[in-house]
Amino acid sequence: MLLFVDNLTNSDFSYLHPVRGLLGETWLSNIELEGELDEQGMVCDFGIVKSTTRRLLDDAIDHRLLVPARSNNLTVREEGDITHLHWRLADGQAIDHSSPSGCITLIDAEYITPESVARWCEAELRKRLPATVRRIGVSFSVEAIDGPYYQYSHGLKKHAGKCQRIAHGHRSKIQIQRDEQSAPDLEQQWAEALRDIYIGTHADLHPADDTPPGYYRFAYEAAEGQFSLQLPQRFCHLLDSDTTVEHIARHIAETLKAEKPQNTYKVRAYEGLGKGAVVTR
Repeated sequence: MLLFVDNLTNSDFSYLHPVRGLLGETWLSNIELEGELDEQGMVCDFGIVKSTTRRLLDDAIDHRLLVPARSNNLTVREEGDITHLHWRLADGQAIDHSSPSGCITLIDAEYITPESVARWCEAELRKRLPATVRRIGVSFSVEAIDGPYYQYSHGLKKHAGKCQRIAHGHRSKIQIQRDEQSAPDLEQQWAEALRDIYIGTHADLHPADDTPPGYYRFAYEAAEGQFSLQLPQRFCHLLDSDTTVEHIARHIAETLKAEKPQNTYKVRAYEGLGKGAVVTR
């Protein structure tokens, strides 16, 4: 007998890629369980399936940095409860990340893909679900976006929850109107500008003595601990404010307005799936 739950929850996170660098992502999760019926006539109680799977995804995937532990590009160093990552990019540059260990998930794979993360989740769920479940199948999908979208990472040091983590991200659509008319040219322009990007704030720039030319180093202390991230400047887009979606939407609208003040702009910027901010200038 097969049990399934589609679109169980969505997870916002970032991961390391050897070419594209630090990527923000939003995945929808689906699960299948196969087994014999129990005394209740169930493969497994839906409540148990949903709560157990959501807990795993919320704790280990959502708002974390996913790292392919078997990649030759990776060097990991533990220092107490702090994990230091050195990620070598294909072009010879690198990304360095330090944070409390609980903000990172090492995936037993060479690459972060929907399939490799799904296999990791299946192994973790096997430890948590009843033994009567013979097979666990996890899959991830992305939102079908009919139009431009961008993938960004950021960190919000003032946030009391998981958004304070310096490298978490989202896959987000963007909608822009110029003088109350859809402006696909501007949507595409900003989607390209913010694709595969780290959106940082000037206030978090703290270069160290060994920061190489052409790199930015962001660092701050938040409720969970000390965070730092160093990456090539070509992967960064800087704001004068914090990098909430409200400020991102305002930044886009005000940049457009400054370029052509005779026009009115309405920016609807998303943060992952089904949420975001609207600013008109």
